[in-house]
Amino acid sequence: MAFQPKDTLLHQHDLSDHLLVIRRGCAKVAVNSTGGYQAVLAIRRAGDLLGEQAALDGGARSATLVALTQVEALVIPSAPSLDAAGSSPVLALALQQVLSERLREADGHRAAAEAVQARLAALQLELGAEFGRPEGDGSVCTALPLSQDDFAGLVLSSRRTVSRVFEQWRGYGWVTTGRNRLTIDRPDELKRVTGSGP
Repeated sequence: MAFQPKDTLLHQHDLSDHLLVIRRGCAKVAVNSTGGYQAVLAIRRAGDLLGEQAALDGGARSATLVALTQVEALVIPSAPSLDAAGSSPVLALALQQVLSERLREADGHRAAAEAVQARLAALQLELGAEFGRPEGDGSVCTALPLSQDDFAGLVLSSRRTVSRVFEQWRGYGWVTTGRNRLTIDRPDELKRVTGSGP
């Protein structure tokens, strides 16, 4: 199944009964609060399984998944998948590993102790490595429809703090920001902020 950027792959609170596997592209996982605020929890990429929690417990979808790029996904009906997992130790182990990774990811977010700048720098470098376009001058341009609110959710911070960090980085000449576009002009500086650079 094909999705265009900004298309919704799964809707929070829906009772649909299928899983998705992303074959190409990426999507953001977001949760809408009763107050209308949206928190972006994660970005899912090629090879990721989506919708496994609702498939396992039969409950409503816990989050909305929105395509950030063109996405090609494999749709798998839940019942046959769970039946197959029940009769195949290999599939059961694979599903258990996915759930374990999700739990570790959630624990890691809750326990994150690094400074916001380090988390934001690591996120930008990760997105640039996977979805960016290298420029001739050593910079990397990433064009994904992610807002500062989205970045704030992904690094467990506020939009105000993320905005201040980007403003500081622009002033240093480390990044250039635009609508749905971010260029890392000085990748080495962001690596240094994460603690992995010189």
